[in-house]
Amino acid sequence: MMIRKILTGAICLFAGISAATAEERQLTADQAKALEIYKTIIAFKSTEHHGETPAMAAYLAGELKSAGFAEDDIEIIPIEKTAALVAHYRGDGSSGQKPILFLAHMDVVEANPADWEYDPFTLREEDGWFLGRGAADNKYGVANLTQSFIRLKKEGFVPSRDLFLIFTGDEETAMATTKHLAYEREDLQAAEFVLNSDAGGGAVTPDGKVLPYYMQSAEKTYATFKITAHNPGGHSSAPKPDNAIYDLAQALLNIQAYKFPVMSNAITRAAMRADGKDMQGALGKALLAFADNPKNKKAIKTIRSNYEYGHLLSTTCVATMLAGGHAENALPQSATATVNCRIFPGVEVEDVRQTLVQIIDNDALEVGLGDDDYVASPASEPRDDVIAAVSKALRVRYPDIEIVPAMSSGGTDGMHFRRAGVPAYGVSAGFGKIGESENAHGLNERVPVDSFFAGLDHWIIIIKELAAPIPEE
Repeated sequence: MMIRKILTGAICLFAGISAATAEERQLTADQAKALEIYKTIIAFKSTEHHGETPAMAAYLAGELKSAGFAEDDIEIIPIEKTAALVAHYRGDGSSGQKPILFLAHMDVVEANPADWEYDPFTLREEDGWFLGRGAADNKYGVANLTQSFIRLKKEGFVPSRDLFLIFTGDEETAMATTKHLAYEREDLQAAEFVLNSDAGGGAVTPDGKVLPYYMQSAEKTYATFKITAHNPGGHSSAPKPDNAIYDLAQALLNIQAYKFPVMSNAITRAAMRADGKDMQGALGKALLAFADNPKNKKAIKTIRSNYEYGHLLSTTCVATMLAGGHAENALPQSATATVNCRIFPGVEVEDVRQTLVQIIDNDALEVGLGDDDYVASPASEPRDDVIAAVSKALRVRYPDIEIVPAMSSGGTDGMHFRRAGVPAYGVSAGFGKIGESENAHGLNERVPVDSFFAGLDHWIIIIKELAAPIPEE
């Protein structure tokens, strides 16, 4: 089902668990190197609090230099307390095509060791899984892309166009490194498109049926609003008709009752059609009906009533935090709610703010942005060359797999490159088995061992398909 992948762009799922351990396998030199990189970067505490992302970038830069990349072609870009890494794989220019960017993020969400069953920053293998903070989100992507560039460089591969490896340093927080690379680097803005390891993916059912692979081609914009009610307050023994908490409560009830207008694009309709074909019952029929006619009121009603799919039809806003009052025996002087919105591609953040003002219908309440730097991200039109390359890589593992463009409800670094005019596509090597989660951002984050190794040729195949040398005539 579509829900397996697109709730958050940052989640990567994997499948294929074996009883064999990595040590019991007879690893090739390339596989052993990939595992070495993976273990090493898991050990870096690349969280906002610990601040080891720059050190991780330095390690990766060293690995690329050892493989033959020139010193001048590798940059570590310090920004605030973190850093980004950019590696330039120079092509011969024979294709005349623009560069391709390959994207991953080095940072991870915080992990409290007291909550985990083991040290979250030590890669552990157990019952066919690799476990550790960032194992899935997104250090698998970092390790896989790094080992792919190393392998290609060592074998003497010369691409027909320039390639850029881009590792950001704060995707999970402010995205300052992403914004710098997307908006201030003209060499990167000149790219033809971005391939993102932090989104997209496929899945198989417990009985082995291969479901469509969802290539992320759009994502909702993340924006948080602060809604605040003010009041002179007073003594709680003498209640007044106006009360900051009550005013705020009414505003939140108005937001709860409101449904943003139904929206769709070719990407969301294609994904719904693919899911509808694989689904039984009223929901499957509704998805197919909506894909054929996005104005079908019966289909809209059915889809909107479903938790897993309703949010895909429009922008959504929901209250997530509350604060109010200053003493238990005083009337509140202020009350504030945090309202988080996931905004449909193409809709501007300010337009959503104005809609919230209208929904609340109380001029005394303030509706402000939690951050003044949110950006709306357009959809990326699917490209035949990207689909063909990803299909070739995936069909090594799953010969009959279908590639379907899809939209994420969460956010990734790709949003800023799209905003900068560079189309972005989530095409991770990840596959999931329905019912088995990697638990990204959660406790005991994990990736199946077999799937780690099965995906190591993924980027190699894609790169060679999109940037193979042009034969001499």
